Amino acid sequence: MHRMINITSLTTTLPSTSTPSTTLGDAAAAAAVAASMTATSDREGLGITSTLGGMIGMEMEIAMYRSESVGLSDDSDVSPVTLSADWSRVAKLLLLASLAVIGSVGNVFMISAVMVEDHLKKRGNAFLVNVALADLLITGLVIPASAIVILAGHEESISICRFEWTLEALCFLVTSLTLATIAAENYARLCLPAERYAILTPSRITGITFSVWVIAGVAVGIQSSLKLGPDFCGRRFNGVAMEQVIGACILVLLPALITIVLYLRLILRVRRAIRSSFKPPAAFSWDYDLTKTNMCSFALFAVFWLPFGSTACISNFRRVNSGIFYNLAWFALSKSCVNSLLYCVLDRHFRNAYVKLFHYCCCKTTVSFSRRQRGDGTRSSGDVRLRVHIIHSYASPAACRPNVTRPYGKDVYEL
Repeated sequence: MHRMINITSLTTTLPSTSTPSTTLGDAAAAAAVAASMTATSDREGLGITSTLGGMIGMEMEIAMYRSESVGLSDDSDVSPVTLSADWSRVAKLLLLASLAVIGSVGNVFMISAVMVEDHLKKRGNAFLVNVALADLLITGLVIPASAIVILAGHEESISICRFEWTLEALCFLVTSLTLATIAAENYARLCLPAERYAILTPSRITGITFSVWVIAGVAVGIQSSLKLGPDFCGRRFNGVAMEQVIGACILVLLPALITIVLYLRLILRVRRAIRSSFKPPAAFSWDYDLTKTNMCSFALFAVFWLPFGSTACISNFRRVNSGIFYNLAWFALSKSCVNSLLYCVLDRHFRNAYVKLFHYCCCKTTVSFSRRQRGDGTRSSGDVRLRVHIIHSYASPAACRPNVTRPYGKDVYEL
């Protein structure tokens, strides 16, 4: 436009001495040149604008593709602490409270059963107590914390969320490592000679249990301090870090493979021995039944936690809804509420101990878990006998029946 104005100004300032035809021709030529220059500048401007717009649009499409194809898509309706906002507040509170109560009571019963049942009082069963203790931390701290947040009316708390996820990771690693030690202890108890099993002393069992907690705590501490991988509480999903993959292979996959191999070898050796002339005693059968229950517990752990782990791995390659991820995390946590019930259903000694503990806690009875002695002073090998005192007048005959002297100097009671 500036060029056209300059040319037109030049044409208006031409000398008046030129002829009219020459003046008209020069003016027409100048107008044509101005029009062509104007069209050229317009085409160049449109080309630059279209090129810039295309580049910006392409970059936006690439960014949108990357955000949608990798990681998790943020869903504000789902919280890692209080679950989905579409659910009723009362329903969520009742669900979490029920899980906390049932799971905590079941885990306390499982720990107490190992302490009060005679057949379960074996040093190797301390690892079962360790698993129940890890589950008790979930049902006694993590789930009630979410219930308190819902009861207080808060939508989500970052500090409580970080506390819950840290404790969940710690208990998960402790359970994974302890299940491998349970498999090794069962294999040594059933398949190895007694002198080799005697190496597993109470002090060594205590050291192994303490080492499991230390290893899990160090791994969780390193992850929290270095802020590796996605931040689920801060809703920043940037994929699983390479350090997390290496740690998962060492602390999760390797113990799982060891557990599977040991259980398979144990089953093959026991079946081979039973097919021969070996007749297993009752104690061996009871230990083998408990081992099969431990196998089911390991399978239960895999069923509840495998969907969550698979989703975390898939989020590195394709888009995963965060609502699905959080719901699978809560599904995995519910394993801590079911494991104690599994032992009650599948193992007779745990079931007997649960019944005795139920009568002691809920029926207001006094239960003695000591064995009756025989006439020769030795303890019987049967099940634990109970001494229940419901009403003193019914339990003590001397308090309600008169004694009568019988011939030959013996005291008897009248009905």
